[in-house]
Amino acid sequence: MLKPIASTVHTITSDNGKEFAGHKRIARELDVDFYFAHPYAPWERGINENINGLIRQYVPKGTSFAKVDDRRIQHIMDKLNNRPRKSNGYKTPIQVISDLKTVALSI
Repeated sequence: MLKPIASTVHTITSDNGKEFAGHKRIARELDVDFYFAHPYAPWERGINENINGLIRQYVPKGTSFAKVDDRRIQHIMDKLNNRPRKSNGYKTPIQVISDLKTVALSI
């Protein structure tokens, strides 16, 4: 998913979940450094923690996502991806990605 904007990606920081077992391949294909946050150190993944908080506005903590249907998840994604963020200069995530793709194409 990051390949279209690979020229703008310099590092990736993730938690230690099994979903990142392919981190070496991702780092190699994108030519980036891949870091893992320390356990119980949410400040090392600030944006991730912020997004988790935004998701919890729609899905209460403790709710299994296995019980949230695909339509509801798509609705939440649409809402959050179209929500302006102060950290993005009040642009939406969709606008930021669009801008990055434009930059990547011009390089």
